[in-house]
Amino acid sequence: MTKKTKVAVIGYGNVGHYAADAVLAAPDMELAGIVEPAYRGNDSPPHQLVFAIEELGPVDAALLCIPTRAVPEVAAQLLAKGINTIDGYDIHGQLADLRLQLDTIAKTCGCVAITSAGWDPGTDSMVRCMFELMDSRGLTYTNFGPGMSLGHTVAARSIPGVENALSMTIPTGTGLHRRMVYIQLRPGADFEQVAAAIKQDCYFVKDETIVSQVADVEMLMDMGHGVNMERKGVSGSTHNQLLSFGMKINNPALTAQVMAAAARAAMKQKPGAYAMIQIPIIDYIYGEPDDIIRRLV
Repeated sequence: MTKKTKVAVIGYGNVGHYAADAVLAAPDMELAGIVEPAYRGNDSPPHQLVFAIEELGPVDAALLCIPTRAVPEVAAQLLAKGINTIDGYDIHGQLADLRLQLDTIAKTCGCVAITSAGWDPGTDSMVRCMFELMDSRGLTYTNFGPGMSLGHTVAARSIPGVENALSMTIPTGTGLHRRMVYIQLRPGADFEQVAAAIKQDCYFVKDETIVSQVADVEMLMDMGHGVNMERKGVSGSTHNQLLSFGMKINNPALTAQVMAAAARAAMKQKPGAYAMIQIPIIDYIYGEPDDIIRRLV
């Protein structure tokens, strides 16, 4: 029997819960445990919950289910310990530089980092690549939502004065979006100051952002999301090729599933840091390569 990959889940919030489920459901993985010193939930975690990853013993890979802005530091620390890391870093304009930063550390320490391993960036990036290889010239539009954006919601919650927040992404067409941000304020916080700070954050500054104050954010929560990608392009010299891809999803559940698949792929790569598009797609799938080819090709 092939040795199972021991996977730790770092963080036990929305994505972390689903990540533990995804690892437990994978026949080639073993959930080593969950690292979450601040856990205050009412439900019992599905495995050992610890303060530091060293308490879990040997770990092959760690799923970083933590806020994006914490990823660079935490990934570097775990790579230095010889642990493969999988993160869902989602600041598009900075992820290429993060990969290069982690690549140096991973190669030095003999391990693998897969960064931005979610559905966007991540699997949607893979679809955009497929679109471009089919239509080498043209335009691709990625339209998100309507739905809850995890990254934008976490960013809004981090603003001083915010007790809780929900950021909804509303597509307006041709890759443009409106951010509808609902916030629950801490006592004494000034709404106008908080709203201005949200709009100036790098997650929101490029989009139309509307901030509204509500009494209870939890009454609005719905983790559903989706995407519709369209490309109008040219194959060779033939114009008017129209391609489309769409899905409606539970956001954290799909993010977690992709991260678990990336942990599988990490075990098959040479040391270094990778974006998902750099890795053969077959490496993400459980099973023998020949069997996968017979089933899917």
